[in-house]
Order: sequence, then C-alpha cells, then structure tokens
Amino acid sequence: MASAATLTGDLSRTSLAVPGMHCAGCMSKVERALGAVPGVASARVNLTARTVTVEHDAELEPRALTEALGGIGFESQARRDLSAKAPSAVRPLLAPLAVAGFAAMNVMLLSVSVWSGAEGSTRELFHWLSALIALPAIAFAGRPFFTSAWRAVKRGTTNMDVPISIGVIVASGLSLYEVVTAGQHAWFDGALMLLTFLLAGRVLDAMMRDRARAGVDALLSQAAQGATVVQPGGTVAWLDAAQLEAGMVMRVAAGERLAADGEIVAGSSRFDQSILTGESAPVSAGVGDKALAGMLNLSAPVDVQVSHAGHDTTLAEIARLMEASTQNRSRYVRIADRAARLYAPAVHTLSAITVIGWLLAGASLYQALVIGVAVLIITCPCALGLAVPVAQVVASGSLMRAGIMVKDGSALERLAGVDRALLDKTGTLTLGRPVPDETVINLFGAEERSVALALASHSTHPLSRGLAKALAARGVEAALLEEIAERPGMGVFARWNGHPVSLRRPDGGKGSAVALSISTSPVRLLPFADALRPDAVEALDKLRALGIDCSILSGDKVAAVEAIGIDLGIATQAQTDPAQKQARVEAERKAGHRVLMVGDGLNDGPALAAANASIAPGSASDVGLQAADMVFVQESLLALPRAVSASRRTMAVVKQNFALAIGYNAFAVPLAVLGHVTPLVAAVAMSASSLLVIANSLRLVGAAR
Repeated sequence: MASAATLTGDLSRTSLAVPGMHCAGCMSKVERALGAVPGVASARVNLTARTVTVEHDAELEPRALTEALGGIGFESQARRDLSAKAPSAVRPLLAPLAVAGFAAMNVMLLSVSVWSGAEGSTRELFHWLSALIALPAIAFAGRPFFTSAWRAVKRGTTNMDVPISIGVIVASGLSLYEVVTAGQHAWFDGALMLLTFLLAGRVLDAMMRDRARAGVDALLSQAAQGATVVQPGGTVAWLDAAQLEAGMVMRVAAGERLAADGEIVAGSSRFDQSILTGESAPVSAGVGDKALAGMLNLSAPVDVQVSHAGHDTTLAEIARLMEASTQNRSRYVRIADRAARLYAPAVHTLSAITVIGWLLAGASLYQALVIGVAVLIITCPCALGLAVPVAQVVASGSLMRAGIMVKDGSALERLAGVDRALLDKTGTLTLGRPVPDETVINLFGAEERSVALALASHSTHPLSRGLAKALAARGVEAALLEEIAERPGMGVFARWNGHPVSLRRPDGGKGSAVALSISTSPVRLLPFADALRPDAVEALDKLRALGIDCSILSGDKVAAVEAIGIDLGIATQAQTDPAQKQARVEAERKAGHRVLMVGDGLNDGPALAAANASIAPGSASDVGLQAADMVFVQESLLALPRAVSASRRTMAVVKQNFALAIGYNAFAVPLAVLGHVTPLVAAVAMSASSLLVIANSLRLVGAAR
C-alpha cells in the first residue's frame, strides 16, 4: 500500500509518521503548519499513533509536506504500509530513564556524604566522582528534552522542555565550575532527579497511548494476509492481500478467513461473520451471496469473486471508524499538557526577571545565575506532571485487583464524567451462553431426551452445545443414531430405530429455539434463553444512583432485545449494525451527553472507540477487548458501577494533586526568587512536592472496593 492514495476528485491522501509529537501543543502546531501549505485540504493528527493524515491536491508532492513539518522542527516520513504498526514511544525513553535513575541513586549516595560534613579533599573527591557519573548520564538521559527544546528554540518558540533543558544545563555547568574551582556546592543530584521524575512521567504517558492504538491493529489482524487465487486456465496461485484486485476469484478453503470482499460464484458453506455483525451463530451462504473480508469459512470450500480489496473492504472501513474515533478521543487534552502550555513561558519570564533583578541589586553574575537556576528547578513541573499519571496508575492497580483492567489511563478521567450508558445485550448484559428452557425439557419423555442429546452432540452450533450440556447434566444417555447429517442452516438429521429424527430450525423462522422431530411423536419446540449476568439489576440500579441513564444498544432481533429491556426496566434499540451503533454514540455526544459504551462483539468496536469511555467483558472478542478502555474479567456486572465510582475518586485525587502542586509553587517560588533557596534545596523541594503528590495518590489503593 502506497503512502499516498487517490481520492475522489483531484485529492490524494498521504499518511506521515511524526514520531516527535508528544503533546496537544505539538498536534496543533503540526496541523497548522500543514494547513498553511498550498494545496492541502485538511490535515488530521493522530497523537496516539503519532501520525498525520493529509488530504491534498494530487499534484502536491509528499516531499512538500515533510519539508513544511521540518520547518517547524518535526521530522517526518511517508508511511509506506498503512497497516504497519506505529512505532512505540515507550522504547526510546526506557534507556534514558534507566540511566538517569541509576546515576541519580549513585550521585545521591555521594551527596549524602557531603551533606554529612565531608570537607577538604574528601569533598572534592566526592564532587569529582559525582561529575564523572552525572555529566555523561545527563548528556544521555537529557536528550529527549534537549532535542525538543533545541527544535523549539530554532523556530523561535518555546515549550515545556526549554526551561527543563536550561535548568539542567545551567545547573550542571555551575556544578562543574564548583568542582573545578574546589567550591562547596554541586547540584548534579538535583539535575539527575529532575530528569528521572520527568522521564518516568513521560514513559507512563507513552505506555497508555500505545495501548490505545492496539485496538485498530487487532482488528486489521483479523483479515487474512492473502488468498489462493484461481488464475485463467484453472491454475491457482497464492497472492498477498495487497495484490488482490476486483474481478479475481479467490478459492477459500474451510477454516480460512477471507482476505477481500466479494460474491460467491461456486460452492456453499457456513460462515462465522461475528467479526462484522456480532452474531455468534454461523450463517449459510451460497452462489450469489456476499462474503466479506474477515469472515471465517467453517465447513466447505467456496470460490469468491473479489469486489473490494485492501482499504475498500468492509473490515477496513470498520478499522477506519475505530481509528477516527480513537483520534476524536485523543483530542482530549491531558490536564497536565494544558497547564504546561502556559507553564513554560511563565517560568522563563520569572527566571529571567530574577537574574536581571539580582544583577541590578548588585549581585555577581555567578550568584544571580545560581538563584535563577534555583527558580527554574524549584518550578519544575514534576509534581504537575505526576499529578495525573501516578493517580491513574494507583487507581488502575486497585481496579485490577477487583477484576477490572484499565487499558487507557485517561479513561478514568473520561469515565468519571459519563452520564449515559449504552449496553450491548448478548455477551454483555447476558452471559452469551444460550440455555434451553428447563420447563419444556421436563415435558420431554425419556426417549425424546435421549434422541435430542444424540442429535445435539453431533453439532457445534451454540444452541446444540447448550442443549447437549443441559441434557448431559441430567445424566441422559445418548441414543444410537444412523445416517447422521448436519445441513447448514437447517439442523441435524438422522435415523433412529429406522425412523427419521431431527433437531432443526423451527418453521416460521423463530429465533432462539429448536424443533425436535421424531416421526413417532409430535414435534417439540424447545426455546432457549441467554441468562442475564449475575447482579445485572443491582448494577443498573447503582449506575442510576450515580446519575447514569442506561439503555440497550444491540444488533440482535427486536423481540430478544425487548425481552431483556423489560426484565431490566430500561430502553432498547435493536438490530443495529456497527455504523449505526457508532452513530448512536455520536448522536448522544452531540446532544451533550458523555457516553459509556459497554460491549463485547467485534461489531461493537467502532462504538467502543467513539464513546467517551468504554468497557468490555473479559469474554469479548479480541478486537472488542482491544477497543475498550477497560475490561472486567468477572461475570458480575457490578464491575460497571465499581469502575465509575473508582474513576470519580481518582479525579478527585487528581484535582487535589494539582492543588498541592500549585500550593507548593505558591510557597516555594517566592523564596527562590528572593535568593533563600539554593539549587540543591530547590531539587529537594521539587522532589518533596513530587513525593507528596505520590503519597496523596496512594490513597487510591482501595478505590475499587
């Protein structure tokens, strides 16, 4: 797949990887720069994947786009394979974090000796050892900040990394000066601690963004990587999915997934299309029926003439819906990012005024610089940067112990504000395991039960498995059958004692039921029901008590959905496809609601991604698991109100953390400006504020109880 795709009219689409983006400020700068390029119709950043999709005139070369980004300090390159996984932002930060942390611990040990009263040559030796450890470590661990700051300075702007870089470099320079001149003070420990805390916060943030991207990757992985194509003349050849074109004929064997959309031109089979519709029961299809990429051929080989391949398939469209929805969600600017955008200019101004003020007051340049560095360090946004991720991590650990896995830390912020919950039915409100009506089974005679078990045991259909399990649990012994045959979409047929018997689809197209037919007895209709999850009523009551209005949004039939809605006393919307589910979520959001989507099927993926927050049961499909922000691994639905309550407690603690960070600055900054704080004390104070924030966040250890 090329990096540039032709769209309708004279527009083309180009996808660029921009690994240097890491905050909302970067997003707006990239979109503004590309939007200013003549010929660009639109530019949309996906911060989660660190990519930007540009729609532009077909004559505009992608090189002009990369040059425009280079002009504002962002390196970029065209993505050659749009289905390739985006590079992780975590890995490049791990080595700097490890180096900074290891060096900080060693330098701090040497500093403790100096603080304990080491004097003379002993102090000089420890200072030299600290310099030998710290300077290479700072040069290596500080690269993420130095590089970003240098790019910002080159284009005449500033960002959060500029004051960090200035503080670290000037503190290191002054410390080296002190070491060379046998001075009393060195602040290598403060610079290293600064880098360690900042890198830790950035790694946590990058880990959460990587997890958010995994949903789209999981969905795309459901399509086959290629197909066996029938060539002119009858020969066959294996082609990669990217090489498939409309008009080709794929030969799809039983057990294979389709690599492209098309129409069956030979053969008939049963297909598992749950990836597209969410319906777990296999469907039969023959000549003239459509078969879509991602569907699993269950029983017999078929030939399918390709109609849509690559990015034109229905599966790819679902992936695009999910990616677009993920992008909408990533536009939620992190609280720390919003504060940091205003933070850097304020810190620069304050530090410069401090240095100038002390120079005017008669201080030496060295003394003024030391005070200026103290101001930069003491105002370091460590506590601010940790306020959100540490609270999220502690709350996530509490939820995990309660059986709820948090995949995206920012979901706690979004979940805390939801006021509308849309719940899928099968597999979400219910267990997704149909069970036969016990009352009807009790009416069966011994021979009928025996024959029913024998027939059901020869099928893998969910209703047959449910019936076989129920009869086996009663100790029923299967009858001996002959001439057993399962007809796709019809049922299981056989002969018993010379009489025809069957377990088949009921006449009249009734839904969750089977008909047991034995020639010597009247036909028995056996209905099935999918049991509600334990505590479903109590869970919905608790959600309502939290101010959340609940309703069912399902792809199942109207009758089945309404029956569950009546039992639970909530509104329903049935027979919805993936796009309709997503549209319902977006309509609720446009109406001003903040939506929680709870679903398990692959067809719930777009809606899960479009909602403000999403939760899936542990039994969900792979894509459902990946698309959701949280996953509960218990059968009880009480996980839902528990997650909402924990999220609201988390946001309360986050706000407290911000108050602590702001209060710390309000108290410490005036002291630093007045010259009462050395860079070392500034580093200790900064670290203390961070520890205070961490300690406050630890109160969330029991948030999910």
